[in-house]
Amino acid sequence: MNSTQHHPQHSTESGFTLVELLIVMSVILILMVMAIPAMQKTIIRANETSAISSLRDLTQMEGEYASTYPQHGFSCSLQTLGGKTVSGTPPTAESAQLINEDLSSGTKSGYTFTITNCTKTTINNVDQYNSYEITAVPNSVGHTGNRGFCTDENAQIRFDPKGGTNCTELLQ
Repeated sequence: MNSTQHHPQHSTESGFTLVELLIVMSVILILMVMAIPAMQKTIIRANETSAISSLRDLTQMEGEYASTYPQHGFSCSLQTLGGKTVSGTPPTAESAQLINEDLSSGTKSGYTFTITNCTKTTINNVDQYNSYEITAVPNSVGHTGNRGFCTDENAQIRFDPKGGTNCTELLQ
């Protein structure tokens, strides 16, 4: 009688078991959960620093605009401070070419910039702006920034801790 013996086959394949893969994925997920909030805080800090720097630049460019075009005083729009630099086209009061295109568009590094509260005097049919306020508010409070920032012709930067334009606290 022939008896056939069955021997269990041993697999020579090597790899990870499903349990091992699940453990590794769980560890990766835990690390991501811990890292994402820290990364978000870093992004917010970087955006706020960029907004403050941009406000300082805008204040400086407002002063340059007022000294270059004294009959107009300050500029009351970002587009007037900006304008495309075209070869052979000199800057004008309507397109001073003092700031780059991303800032003159009004949006930079998660913040929206506007020039508001301009007071003007009209002399010989020319509007002369004597004051202004520049605001920078986060595009999404808590995601692109936490604080709103404001400055004016006095160059003091203030902030609103709620991300709006009610800037009552002086930036230190």
